[in-house]
Amino acid sequence: MISASSIPRTIWIHTILIIAVGLLALYSASFNNNVVGVSVFYDQLFCAVLGILLMFLLSRADYRKFFDVAYIVYGISVFFLVLVLVMGRQALGATRWFSIAGVSFQPSEFSKLAIIFFLGRYFSQRRPRLSFDLSTSLRDLWGDLIWPLILVGISMALIFKQPDLGTAILVMGIFLVMLYAGGIPLKLLGGLFGILGLALPFAWGYLKPYQKDRLLVFLNPSHDPLGAGYTITQSKIAVGSGELFGKGWLSGTQNQLNFLPERHTDFIFSVIGEEWGLLGGIFLIYCYGIIIYCGFKIARHNKDPFGQLVAVGIISILAMQVVINIGMVMGLLPVVGITLPLISYGRTSFMVFAIMLGFLLNLSKKRTIF
Repeated sequence: MISASSIPRTIWIHTILIIAVGLLALYSASFNNNVVGVSVFYDQLFCAVLGILLMFLLSRADYRKFFDVAYIVYGISVFFLVLVLVMGRQALGATRWFSIAGVSFQPSEFSKLAIIFFLGRYFSQRRPRLSFDLSTSLRDLWGDLIWPLILVGISMALIFKQPDLGTAILVMGIFLVMLYAGGIPLKLLGGLFGILGLALPFAWGYLKPYQKDRLLVFLNPSHDPLGAGYTITQSKIAVGSGELFGKGWLSGTQNQLNFLPERHTDFIFSVIGEEWGLLGGIFLIYCYGIIIYCGFKIARHNKDPFGQLVAVGIISILAMQVVINIGMVMGLLPVVGITLPLISYGRTSFMVFAIMLGFLLNLSKKRTIF
């Protein structure tokens, strides 16, 4: 058992361990990379130092200030999502980035944080009304469910337009989890899942050709083995060849011989699996699991509805990204372009998760809540 007093230290230790594993894996992934150079490692190292400093500062700030600016942050995130479609930089068939003072910025990553704070404030102010029954008025249904769904749907639509299917799915996941944490009955949540399930076949026509190919590869692994299925095939070979103890740092053949595309971003867990083996992968998952456990403990015992809901949102997005990324790398889930938190290369993603963990650390020090 992890005591309340040891939660901050536990989060710090396991976060730093994850960052260290990520830096080792990223150096290996960029060491012999003929697409990106080792400069991405030094870039991530700088982000790691800055992110740890940011976590430290946020852990000592007044977390209620996030409540005050939650709606403003959400509005800024929507503005950036529109802006990136107008003046963004296209790469790999998607328009997800633009530069601010020469620094690349990905608005969809920032939108995850913005939506968590927005929903945290919105639902915390409506408790305990988030409890629907037969006597629920249309006005309550609009305010408690439909209106926040519309606002979240705006962000989802803009993200999907980039296109970024994976992040759009994550945004919907955040909404459903925080809606449930806000007090919505399980039956109604099940009904929402049912509606979403019925709508899935109609979404097929809105997918890009490469997105359809990824889903077809998931359903039929032998589909297009030299095209859409190439990366996932190489990924599974890399993970499987690592066996129990791995081939050793800088010694992975799929990685060092450039057989594995996107190994510094979405498929970096393949590098970890090949070079550190099953034990290395389990160790990383354990570190994530400990942070998620601490986050749930913070959320469970927090008496402030805003802090509780935001904590739930943070640990939910962390858990979803870990599960989806590792699942797609191993061929257990479709490839949807989800990064591995604090491991995959990406400035915006790294800093956003540093802010999230800084918020958790802040809540964990309010010992009066335990």
